[in-house]
Amino acid sequence: MAQREELTRFLKAVRGRISPIDAGLPAGERRRAKGLRREEVATLSGMSVTWYTWFEQGRDVKLSAPMLERLGRTLRLNAHEREFLFALAQHRPPPLSQVGEQAILPSTQHLMDSLSIPALVILDDWTVVGWNWLVGRTFRNYEGLAASDRNLFKILTLQERYQQDPTRYRDMVKHLTARFKWDYSRTANPAGFDVLIAEMLERSEVFRECWSESEIVGHSEDIHTVDVPEVGDITFHNTSYAIEASPGQRLILFAPMDEVSAQKLASIKP
Repeated sequence: MAQREELTRFLKAVRGRISPIDAGLPAGERRRAKGLRREEVATLSGMSVTWYTWFEQGRDVKLSAPMLERLGRTLRLNAHEREFLFALAQHRPPPLSQVGEQAILPSTQHLMDSLSIPALVILDDWTVVGWNWLVGRTFRNYEGLAASDRNLFKILTLQERYQQDPTRYRDMVKHLTARFKWDYSRTANPAGFDVLIAEMLERSEVFRECWSESEIVGHSEDIHTVDVPEVGDITFHNTSYAIEASPGQRLILFAPMDEVSAQKLASIKP
């Protein structure tokens, strides 16, 4: 089935499940079919009847992103249906939602709790919103910290424990800032980033230098060693993954780099 045919089927199906009363319209006369008529969908979405009719029929007409957003609201599409509409109509994902998910899904927490390695979840501005117990034992305990104090970028850039070796510290901040710039370019909440950036420009000379540079990194991995109390040095390889069900969230996993590190990590108990 061609995608245009699927778009037609989809639009007919979703408008067919919405009654006039649900859409704020008078019930009117008896209808041969349930749901909204094409002209009603067009009017409620702020477009011409002809244009919407052609669009639903699968003709080669293109609707702008704002028009698709209005159509999605009229048809009461959920997040997955909205993405489906944009994929069929424009062959691309929809614009990012203005507010990302602030809380992690229970399934994400369950996944992290099931792992034998440290794992945490951050928002696009690097605020930590979830973690497993191993993070508290190997890195830091986020329990009870305010959101502003749980920002991983601020922690890594500002805390003195990471500044003992000036050369390594600057290399780290340069790498982190290059990724931070990438996340800033993609966020749906630039105002929140702007506040954080202003604070960092004021508080960190190294950040000011790195922020003025042009380097940008779209995906980052790193290897670093952590001195864990009562255990000793553990070397981790960390990488991150987008959480498909929660746009704006990223899962970071810390895997031991060698057998010695793996054995030390396994010796840590809750």
